[in-house]
Amino acid sequence: MASARYCDGVKRRDFLKVGALGALGLTLADYLRMARAAESSEGASRSGIIVYLQGGPSHMDTFDMKPDSSSEFRGEFQPIDTNVPGIQISEHLPQMAKVADMYSIVRGVSHTLGAHNLGREYLTTGNRPIASLTYPGFGSVAAKELSGNPELPRSVAIPSALHPAGFLGVAYNPLATGATPRPGRPFVVRGTSLGSGLEVADVEKRQELLADLDTTFRELGDNELLSGLDKFSQQAHDMITSPKSRAAFDISQEPPEVADRFGSTPLGMSCLMAVRLIESGVRFVTVSTGGWDTHQNNFTSLRDTRLPQLDQALSAMFQTLRERGLLEETSVMVTGEFGRTPKINGRAGRDHWPRAMFVLMGGGGMQGGTVVGASDDRGMGPADNLISPDSVAATFYHSLGIDPTHEYHTPSGRPVMLVRNGHVIDELF
Repeated sequence: MASARYCDGVKRRDFLKVGALGALGLTLADYLRMARAAESSEGASRSGIIVYLQGGPSHMDTFDMKPDSSSEFRGEFQPIDTNVPGIQISEHLPQMAKVADMYSIVRGVSHTLGAHNLGREYLTTGNRPIASLTYPGFGSVAAKELSGNPELPRSVAIPSALHPAGFLGVAYNPLATGATPRPGRPFVVRGTSLGSGLEVADVEKRQELLADLDTTFRELGDNELLSGLDKFSQQAHDMITSPKSRAAFDISQEPPEVADRFGSTPLGMSCLMAVRLIESGVRFVTVSTGGWDTHQNNFTSLRDTRLPQLDQALSAMFQTLRERGLLEETSVMVTGEFGRTPKINGRAGRDHWPRAMFVLMGGGGMQGGTVVGASDDRGMGPADNLISPDSVAATFYHSLGIDPTHEYHTPSGRPVMLVRNGHVIDELF
């Protein structure tokens, strides 16, 4: 998950900085001061995970194969049967084939934005980007709408946020880990540890000092920020001193037999942490991983690296969520910003192709073992009815217990619907 440039010159690192505490130079207390007032709505007791494949994964070589198409389209891989009769996926996803009853494949998702940033914004907000307004990402909406444990952030991004909170305000930006966990090692988000020899008693003394300063400054006049300082400082204090907060991020506490099924890659460890955070009470987790911008050596990259890592991480995540009784209440979505060209280019690669892509959806009351939608016989576009990113988002929000037609107001008072277009995909429920 190291920083790299996309083919269009945009650094992954640049957009991943959005919402990251480290990139903004914020402490945990700073984050909590901004994260005000998410208590206005109780929300459903549901949770969500999005696994984002940065760069745009090839639909033709993963979950929407065309084995009967000509060789310049179908590529090198063969389809295999899954544990659901009639559904086939790539031969390099054997573990995902064994758990196909836990998720559904949405095929023929289509749009027209072939640039990485625009496609990402569309797929992570459910709204086609416009210059005059920044829509909030899924994690930010979840942070606002879903109630949670006060000792834990409501939305966490591993390692960094995909999209800001937009018109909701920075209060709802996800808390970014800033790094990915490593096998068998405790993981600590900056600002939640007692480093440099500090002990809980030291934190208690600092808490008393902050309270004294708060009282002094408040005597200067009423101020919204100062009036909330006690509250936010207390929240920061609770998270630093809470064993629950520290344990939530510590994947080293997982039994070896569970941790081993995720593998030792950053993606696998991130998916393991996502499960652990959801189990602890975090409401939404974003996991992002790069390397899917395969303009060249598409088949080598997918066969040797991308698909084996994805196969192990995703299958382990679905399996562990189900074993722990979390899948029914946890909505899962796997997506990139677009698909890739059905026709193979001269560098054994595939280029950007937003006209057809796949999205995986499962949990949260959604059916598993289903295929919704279809692309045509060469994977060029929808075979029949187009499924838009708007409808995917509306469906995802619906599964989270959030009304996709809910109307917000921007700071200037402008009314804005959560998802402007699109509809819930009823076949998934």
